[in-house]
Amino acid sequence: MLKTIFKTLLVLFVSAPAFAAYDKPYIGEMKIYPAKHEDTLVYIARDNNLGFVEMRAANPDVDPWLPGEGTKLVIPTRHLLPDAPYKGIVINLPEMRLYAFINGENEPESYPIGIGREGLATPLGTTEIVRKQVGPTWRPTPRMREENPKLPESIGPGPDNPLGDYAMYLGWAQYAIHGTNKPFGIGRRVSSGCIRMYPEGIEALFQRIPIGTPVRVVDQPIKLAWIENELYLEAHPDIEQAFQMEETGQIYSHQLDNEDLKAIINVAGKYKDDVDWALVRHAVKERKGYPIKIAERPQGSEPVPGEQKRGQDRVENKAGADEPESSEESKTAS
Repeated sequence: MLKTIFKTLLVLFVSAPAFAAYDKPYIGEMKIYPAKHEDTLVYIARDNNLGFVEMRAANPDVDPWLPGEGTKLVIPTRHLLPDAPYKGIVINLPEMRLYAFINGENEPESYPIGIGREGLATPLGTTEIVRKQVGPTWRPTPRMREENPKLPESIGPGPDNPLGDYAMYLGWAQYAIHGTNKPFGIGRRVSSGCIRMYPEGIEALFQRIPIGTPVRVVDQPIKLAWIENELYLEAHPDIEQAFQMEETGQIYSHQLDNEDLKAIINVAGKYKDDVDWALVRHAVKERKGYPIKIAERPQGSEPVPGEQKRGQDRVENKAGADEPESSEESKTAS
């Protein structure tokens, strides 16, 4: 009897289909939206699963608080994927976006995030989800209490909790991916180092992410990918330029540096002479945060060796698992 059961289980195990991984270098499609009289970029961003700086960068000449009825707005909902393993959670700080590779061969989930502000940067490196909590308790750090002695020792579950209704704690002490009671901060550098999500985003993700899920945080303001026979570049404001983009809709330092140049040449491969470098410079100058075609190869051309490499971290990531590149004081702020 036991032999029969064992043989049956063995057959089922051997014959079970393997789940394919997602094999495209991008997700989503671009959209155009005609603004209504009452619209603002903040609300349009949330309605389209985007952050504020994403909308601001894609529509730099539009008044973010009064776009104007009928104004055609670019909705930047196509994203080239970061150059990272398609596994677990990948967070790209410059685009302020989280990718969750939890759908097998289908598109990963993707959500806008709020990240650490100046002086309280979200660390780079690899870690994992070590604990999950519904209705977390927020406890201000000593730095926060020094800045504002009137802060309570803790805030439990409820509408005043900066962590929102859900928190997924990382292997880095007191860093977490969590909700917020201030959703207009999503897509901005406003946190004390933690990773904020819209309430509806963290609720959806929380249910599907098990403890032990790997988390990788990268810094890739410029991403590249071949989509069939077309090479695309997606340029975001880097972490320091995000404030300029938020306030003015433009950045003031936009040179194409050697690191970016090498990455473009590497991905273009033998088609590097077909790259439209004027378009590249324009895209890097404007940093609109959505893919721009910069080259095209003939139909039926051989793929570029290694073309699945899509981007490059601005600073080599030397952090190991559970070891952030930059350590700040303990944070579970907002």
